[in-house]
Amino acid sequence: MDLKTPVLADPSPINKSRLSIHSSLMSFSAQPQRAIFAPGLLLSIPRKKTGVLDDVRAASWLDAMKSSSPPSMKLSFDANTEQESFDVDVAYRTWMVNYPSALISFEQIAHFAKDKRLALFLDYDGTLSPIVDNPDIAFMSDDMRSAVKNVAKHFPTAIISGRSRDKVYEFVGLTELYYAGSHGMDIMSPVNGSAFNQHPNCINLTDTQGKEAVLFQPASEFLPMIDEVYSSLVESTDDIKGATVENNKFCVSVHYRNVDEKDWRMVAQRVHDILKEYPRLRLSHGRKVLEVRPVIDWNKGKAVEFLLDSLGLSDCDDVLPIYVGDDRTDEDAFKVLREGNRGYGILVSSVPKQSHAFYSLKEPSEVMKFLEALVTWKSSSTTLE
Repeated sequence: MDLKTPVLADPSPINKSRLSIHSSLMSFSAQPQRAIFAPGLLLSIPRKKTGVLDDVRAASWLDAMKSSSPPSMKLSFDANTEQESFDVDVAYRTWMVNYPSALISFEQIAHFAKDKRLALFLDYDGTLSPIVDNPDIAFMSDDMRSAVKNVAKHFPTAIISGRSRDKVYEFVGLTELYYAGSHGMDIMSPVNGSAFNQHPNCINLTDTQGKEAVLFQPASEFLPMIDEVYSSLVESTDDIKGATVENNKFCVSVHYRNVDEKDWRMVAQRVHDILKEYPRLRLSHGRKVLEVRPVIDWNKGKAVEFLLDSLGLSDCDDVLPIYVGDDRTDEDAFKVLREGNRGYGILVSSVPKQSHAFYSLKEPSEVMKFLEALVTWKSSSTTLE
């Protein structure tokens, strides 16, 4: 299968809308293009069902919400919790046998990276910035921004986030990066950066100064539907204290981090009641967030493959991709790198969890140290040459 071509999971036509491009990065003019899906790759999905099955499905969503949102494990050492904290620490150290620290294992990573071209992929929330109660203030530190800027001087670097591309750029503000928002459904190259391969869903953009970039949006026809669902979810969850709905352009995020756990079932039910009217949209689970996405065969793993191919780095023995992320949605990228024996996934987590990653880092501060180590290693290697 051509991994650059998304698979539409419902052959029924979607109402066309004008594709408008808004970017905090630059002002571009572009002609909208029709999204093309390869014939023969269409999948069928069950039509909406009602009744008991709806209740069962909503209940299963609640279970998934709980399993994907474990309580935080903060170490404290008062008389009542010292043993529990000790047990958590032992469990994490045992877990690290299978997911060793990328910092402690850096020499091993550098050994495999010798004489290879590195490509770096980074999640944003929980990786470059700490997880916060209000997603609108998930700012990265100046030191982290400097670390990302420096590493991008040496390696092609992309940020792949569930957030909208514009929002991620607003947080990061570096023009030399590739930005992939909405779980890879909205990808832009740097200004005058490497152009993407010719693809029916790519749009060439030129700003008023003649600078060029390329935009790739495999789900552009879903924009009107996503906007409609966003408005419905905002209205439906308005009376649930702590619930917030975020429009990430090609997906909608329903955050329940600040919702009392006794109301999680209500959140699941409200989302379910709306989504059952939209068979072309599906639900996925993140860290205390429900994410509504188009039903196409596209995720962060496919975005990594697309970027590698576009950069001329796929199917090459001298390329080492590294992906750093903390969420369940990053597992698609970890899986791609592990199954193809292509590179390394690095999971950012302070608690044990199953993953397709090879290595681990505990928190964003360790991610920054890892990026700095990559720059130091590359600089020293270049000096020796």
